[in-house]
Amino acid sequence: MRILFAGSPSIAVPSLEALARLSLEDDRFQLAGVLTNPDTKRGRHGEKEPTDVGAAADRLSRKFAAPSGPPVQFKPEKLDGVVRDAIAALEPDLLVSFAYGRIFGPRFLNLFPLGGINVHPSLLPKYRGATPIPAVILGREKETGVTVQRLTLEIDAGDILAQERFSLNGRETTLLLSQIAAAAGADLLLKVIKGLALDRLAGRRQNNNEATYCSLIKKDDGLIDWALGAADIDARIRAYTPWPLCRTFQGEELLYILEGEVFEGRVPAVNAGPVLPGTVLGIDRRSGILIQTGDGVLSVSRLQYAAKKALAWRDFLNGSRDFIGARLTG
Repeated sequence: MRILFAGSPSIAVPSLEALARLSLEDDRFQLAGVLTNPDTKRGRHGEKEPTDVGAAADRLSRKFAAPSGPPVQFKPEKLDGVVRDAIAALEPDLLVSFAYGRIFGPRFLNLFPLGGINVHPSLLPKYRGATPIPAVILGREKETGVTVQRLTLEIDAGDILAQERFSLNGRETTLLLSQIAAAAGADLLLKVIKGLALDRLAGRRQNNNEATYCSLIKKDDGLIDWALGAADIDARIRAYTPWPLCRTFQGEELLYILEGEVFEGRVPAVNAGPVLPGTVLGIDRRSGILIQTGDGVLSVSRLQYAAKKALAWRDFLNGSRDFIGARLTG
């Protein structure tokens, strides 16, 4: 079985690595090619760098020896006829995708006699779309998982081949949950591919009536609305880590709120009168800085002024002694 792997961000790297190991250890399988997005300019000097999958493919290529050689790497701007012809020349049997970031058309999918499969980090049909992990956190789900499904022309709607579930403790960030899903997805992918090779997997249709969808995240989604409840803001802080990060303003100064949670303890007394959302109430020695929200109090344990380093709350207050009593705004 000759496999073309398509992926771009870091969450897909463990799956690529798993396929590479399988290709080296079992001669029934061969990682014939890797499809990823083009190199982009990054960093202060604007030098072009590969995607995480592209960089991993470069590293892995050194482990492949003749006669098969390393997988061919493709970084096209679009999946046009030239790219399709080059991939067809590899005579691939199966397309494996994980967060490639582009839609596969019918002519591309027809290149693969065994079709295509996709790793998706949610329990489909819930959270179809590009940002399922932040969506799971924003939805305050008690569990999530990974799904391997058949690729179809309708995004994330193909038959389910396998799923793995895991519980959530309510403190996961997108960064942490992506790492968990990446590892689980790689393990599940290998089970599915071996099952396909033995013709022992029958997919089950998704119930479209149960489908939910998630949209792309924008930078402005990280701006905190303190009129929301503490639980909602806590979920946003975790969902938007590592990007776009939750932020607020102290006067004209931009401030990132990096870690926080709903405060369940005793709130310090403040001056008489209504306390507006965004007001910094005081501190709790165990939990951190306490901030009033539209429903409840958020304790913040890690913060960062723009262009300065991130600090634990005690160190932050040492350099910002007028912070208690300030009102933060969105």
